[in-house]
Amino acid sequence: MGDGLRAPAQTEPAATSVVAVCGLAFEAAIAAGPDVVTLCGPGSGSLATRLEALLAQHGHACRGVISFGTAGGLDPALQPGACVLAERVVTPDKDFPVDRGWLDALRACLPEARTGTLAGVDHPVADIAAKARLWRSSGACAADMESHRAALLAQRHGLPFVACRVIVDHADRQVPSAALAGMNADGTVALSRLLGELALHPGQLAGCIRLAFDAAAARRQLRAVRLATGAAFALPVPVHRATAAYRSSGRRPASPGSSS
Repeated sequence: MGDGLRAPAQTEPAATSVVAVCGLAFEAAIAAGPDVVTLCGPGSGSLATRLEALLAQHGHACRGVISFGTAGGLDPALQPGACVLAERVVTPDKDFPVDRGWLDALRACLPEARTGTLAGVDHPVADIAAKARLWRSSGACAADMESHRAALLAQRHGLPFVACRVIVDHADRQVPSAALAGMNADGTVALSRLLGELALHPGQLAGCIRLAFDAAAARRQLRAVRLATGAAFALPVPVHRATAAYRSSGRRPASPGSSS
């Protein structure tokens, strides 16, 4: 389907498909599987445009949207590799709840995961002080650049939404600019730019090595999460039917923490 959309042997989402929105190519590769169509790009407007086009054309055939991948830590208690299941995604002016039934299904598979708020940001939060300010202002335990875009479009198209993210950089660690420079718009690594930035700023080498180790831990955890969630990742049929029943009755599914 082109430009980051990965659905082997499919030309459009099947009736049982969910859309997994990821920032990086390796995250999309981990998310891919039966009943899952992937879309990736690190927080760009292009990602939102492609997701909007997909849902506008095939939204009727999608069961839901899941934001999946890595996130930057804001809560110092969260170590690289920690899994976060979002109860809500917030921006300075918006608050997006997730689908309660889908969240519960994922939480049952991932009892050790942290349940909390994700902050949606349009640019990387690389500075330690900036991470601390965002933690205080938003109450979010982690931040990423894709979840708020995915949540907005899922809401616009009346689709269930959840977010499952794994911490890649600790709240007390600066993200080297070389690491940010070494990323292509399609979510793949731009090794030449990364090495060029390191040649100009060799003092960042230690930070890049440390981030590489943390990223390896996050990657292993993402694989473990994908394996552990199994069918729940693609929105279990009973949950999907319950959500559809709410929608057809004109009521919205309960947001996390609400009473029945």
